[in-house]
Amino acid sequence: MSSKSTIWYFIVNPAGGNWAVKKQWTTISAMLQAAAIEFETVFTAYAGHATQLAKTAVENGFRHIAAVGGDGTANEVANGILQQETAASSEIIFALLPVGTGNDWARNWNISPALDDWISILRAGKTTFQDAGRVQYSAKGQAAVRYFINVAGLSYDAFVVRYAEDKKHLMGNRFFYLWMILKCLFKFKLPKGRLVFDGKEVRDFFYTINVGICRYSGGGMQIVPQAVPDDGLFALTYALKVSKPGVILNTWRFYNGSIGAHPKIFTLQSERVEVAPEPGEVILLEVDGEFLGEAPAAFFILKKALKILIP
Repeated sequence: MSSKSTIWYFIVNPAGGNWAVKKQWTTISAMLQAAAIEFETVFTAYAGHATQLAKTAVENGFRHIAAVGGDGTANEVANGILQQETAASSEIIFALLPVGTGNDWARNWNISPALDDWISILRAGKTTFQDAGRVQYSAKGQAAVRYFINVAGLSYDAFVVRYAEDKKHLMGNRFFYLWMILKCLFKFKLPKGRLVFDGKEVRDFFYTINVGICRYSGGGMQIVPQAVPDDGLFALTYALKVSKPGVILNTWRFYNGSIGAHPKIFTLQSERVEVAPEPGEVILLEVDGEFLGEAPAAFFILKKALKILIP
């Protein structure tokens, strides 16, 4: 019998992919057994549970941790790995079986959701390191901290994520995100704020601010096409006062990586980013598709902090 350090610990979100995980887990488990993969399984029961399960797993000796679900589950498990203080995060291998709707983090790394392909990746054991982000922000008036491994969004992006929170059951395909963006457009009021990066300051109305490590978000959109996941820098994209018709007419730019060609949208890179609202304004915050709270927010890069399983 192998030690815990060589056994895969599967943290399974049964609600992932609109309950697709619950429906498929028996098949997934049988295929893992047939492939002679040694593993243990635990199921999440509530929001945030995966973070605690990952922390406990590392404390109990596990060093191979797999999340089964979507980008939200991946974020929670990665937070557990990065928050725990038992072992260096470089000693822990993180894997994701992408069974969500967006699967944006997996898209960046070309991780297939097909079970045969994914099990082949698991058996091959190829790994690399990617950066992680740490954000300090405000949640219901209290200071809070969260890690992220894909993209953080402020202003309109977070407004859409918050609006969609109780509508996730409607997720049938990747275009749910685009539909939400267009549906929320006329409900949103641009906030005025202050953006600081690389010693520079921009005070203006912000349609959106994105701080990215990987390049895809929102079901395949490329709001931070300049992102390189292991270069030690955030990809920073911010849009100033774009008109509502202008947003609609430029939706094609969300997907082909040309968003920075718009005259009011800027694509940069920075090691640190700070965002604060002007008095009386509110700038909302989400990370990896999960709504968190609001600015003021300070972003810090953690270089090559997460060891990941890749094809």
